[in-house]
Amino acid sequence: MNTPAVKTDAVQPKTAYSILFAVSFAHFLNDFIQGVIPAMYPSLEQKFTLTMAQIGLLTLGFQLSASVFQPLVGTFTDKYPKPYSQVTGMVFSSIGIVFLANATSYFWCMAAVILVGIGSSIFHPESSRVAFLASGGKRSLAQSIFQIGGNTGTALAPLLVAWIVLPNGQIYILWFLIFAVIAKITLYFVGKWYKNELESNKSRPKKKIETPNLSNRKIAVSIAVLLFLIFSKYFYTASITSYFQFYTIEKFGLTEVQAQVYLFCFLFSAAIGTLLGGFMGDRFGRKYVIWFSVLGVAPFTLMLPYANLQATGILIVLIGLIISSAFPAILVYAQELLPKKIGMISGLFYGLAFGMGGLGSAVLGWLADHTSIEYIYHICAYLPLMGIIAYFLPNMKKVGNKK
Repeated sequence: MNTPAVKTDAVQPKTAYSILFAVSFAHFLNDFIQGVIPAMYPSLEQKFTLTMAQIGLLTLGFQLSASVFQPLVGTFTDKYPKPYSQVTGMVFSSIGIVFLANATSYFWCMAAVILVGIGSSIFHPESSRVAFLASGGKRSLAQSIFQIGGNTGTALAPLLVAWIVLPNGQIYILWFLIFAVIAKITLYFVGKWYKNELESNKSRPKKKIETPNLSNRKIAVSIAVLLFLIFSKYFYTASITSYFQFYTIEKFGLTEVQAQVYLFCFLFSAAIGTLLGGFMGDRFGRKYVIWFSVLGVAPFTLMLPYANLQATGILIVLIGLIISSAFPAILVYAQELLPKKIGMISGLFYGLAFGMGGLGSAVLGWLADHTSIEYIYHICAYLPLMGIIAYFLPNMKKVGNKK
């Protein structure tokens, strides 16, 4: 069934690349600060003698605080846009970094990660809306530019933690406040553009927002399928971001710094994959990118538990490239299903992504304590096979396709 997602005869506005790159840079800084949390896990484990379950609960605390509020923030800002709310989010993240740098117990570590999570929940829905408004119709590309900033920040955080914090001590996390200040300045200028755009839209004739020619039931089923795909993708990703350092240390005898480099390889390849997924989504269609990303990564995840160190390095790069390419396509697909609820959809999908990451970390941490770190990669290897459910998605044409 071929149904156009959003079709309009109106001339599309030009893509505001300066704003896209600015909000992507802010996303880079936001997720760079977030990336300090998992990068610190080996140090926190040694300092506070934590179990894998406690490590998982830290991730769960961070991800839940980031996920629960995001749909609420998105729904609220659909009705009452807040151009400078991202700056407020960065204030929460800054306080969390201060707490983490000075944490003297597991309780204060948990408080720190929850504050960073709240900051993230405020940042993502409105920033995603800015990317949507600045897209000029190139929505997958816009979301991938926005997303690659976050993925790159997450990728670089372990390297800087290994360079700055691990040799000098936990208090050196405070150096990351410099990035928070830069983020606030960037977000202030993005907020000014967003505010002007909102004011300009008030004076323009209101355009009819066209929705896909699908029944409410078909839309609901499609949203459910997309959410299920987010579950399989981020549950697997959680196994890498939270425990891959411990896996390489235990299986191959790597040092903490060497393990951080392997984690960086995964995260950096995920950033590149996000950008490629955006290009392919606009060019070939969202559904095909989703199929390729979620199912195409399965052979590599199945090989990973049996690979030697060299093969592990290659496989983790391929897994990062492929599995990350789906998110821009999934998010834009969902936005085109419900174009009147951009903030709510953005908050829901970012929130679920964070929530599944947190839940996955908690469950896998418990499982690792009762089995082994290596065992969880044997189990998680099968998660991408759940991508077969993408069969039930309708074929959505690209925006502006008038065939």
